[in-house]
Amino acid sequence: MKEIGGYLELERMRGEEYYPDLMKFNLGRSAAAFFLEAAGCRHLYLPLFMCASVVEAVSALHIRISRYRLTADFLPDPRDLPDRPLQDDEWLYLMNPYGLLEDSRIIGIGKDRGQVFYDFTHAFFQRPPAGMPAVASVRKFFGVTDGALLQSDRPLSLPQEQDYSCGRFTHILGRYEKTAGEFYRQMLDNAHSYEGAPALRMSALTENLLRGIDYEAAASARLANFKVLDELLNPYNGLAREGHFRTPDIGPFAYPMLVENAPEIRKELAARKIYVPQYWSDVASDNPAGSVEHRYAADILALPCDHRYKPEDMEYLASQLRPMVEG
Repeated sequence: MKEIGGYLELERMRGEEYYPDLMKFNLGRSAAAFFLEAAGCRHLYLPLFMCASVVEAVSALHIRISRYRLTADFLPDPRDLPDRPLQDDEWLYLMNPYGLLEDSRIIGIGKDRGQVFYDFTHAFFQRPPAGMPAVASVRKFFGVTDGALLQSDRPLSLPQEQDYSCGRFTHILGRYEKTAGEFYRQMLDNAHSYEGAPALRMSALTENLLRGIDYEAAASARLANFKVLDELLNPYNGLAREGHFRTPDIGPFAYPMLVENAPEIRKELAARKIYVPQYWSDVASDNPAGSVEHRYAADILALPCDHRYKPEDMEYLASQLRPMVEG
């Protein structure tokens, strides 16, 4: 029975979502596994440059996994893939790290291989090409605790069970009024709570909040911030020097900067309250020194450039970082 009266809850947002027609899931890894199982995948080519949570979600479905290396420009190494189109039960899992792959390359791989599932976890605003199965992350771009979006190339029905996120917002609400450090433990606990989570529908709370975001402003601010960092730091960015860098067309995730001594720099920046995460830390430890995977996981600084910040914040960040990389 519907409740009437009582105390007021969070306001109902009336804005437009960025992807109103995509399927709404709790997690990107769950959405990817859900699609691959529904598509009848029995053999998946998965990059070594990939977080363990996706590997675990796919492995739980008893899908055969073949790992492939990346080339320096973030594309699959053809030596690790079959020299033929993929069969109906074979799929290639293609990541788009930091949104560095433009649409032409993404579409080209699909034409060459056929059965490709695209991971746009780091490229929320870069709309996946129409008709191509893809997943995009919500919680990596906005202040919510769950959320992923799935574009399917075939009819699918969402899981019946829905996630509930009201108990997971302590660290997000806390940081709004206090500091990140005071709620860092809660953030980690929230992340760990999703280990082994099944595919669920996105929580109603997150879906509501997504209707309250100014997506155009967020995308514009991210791109402006990215360009400020690139103007100030491009000469010190190994990806740019080696020709493996591009400016995303819209709403970047972070500014990826390849340096020689990233672990030490992260520590020094953290001491100055500039927090630069290390993505794929397990990849760095599991792959040999000198490999693309180890180098990119260990030594890329994912500098924050999101829509919380203004150009002057990026100028300050660059001023703090530049003395560490000039020598």
